[in-house]
Amino acid sequence: MQSEETNKVAVQPPDKEKIRKIWRVALILGIVTACEFAVAFILPPEYRMIKIVTFILMTVVKAFYIVAEFMHLGHEVKSLIYSILIPMAFVVWLLIALIVEGGSILIVR
Repeated sequence: MQSEETNKVAVQPPDKEKIRKIWRVALILGIVTACEFAVAFILPPEYRMIKIVTFILMTVVKAFYIVAEFMHLGHEVKSLIYSILIPMAFVVWLLIALIVEGGSILIVR
């Protein structure tokens, strides 16, 4: 038979600073998402390239906040951050190069 002491759980008081930080990040992500919707619905189809660049930039901002806050990378040492960001930059460069060069095969034909 188990004693009653092993079944008790000590509830910690909520950390108001952490809760405030989560709400702040959620608010920033919400504002960026609202801006994306505004750009999508307000700009006419003639501004297609501006829309694409704006969406990419806003997506990078959202990815930064998600990685920095929810994955706790923003609180790590700089060398760890650089060891993740620099290879990622090369991968993005590779994808862009492959897309550009892949499109040029149609011109050659």
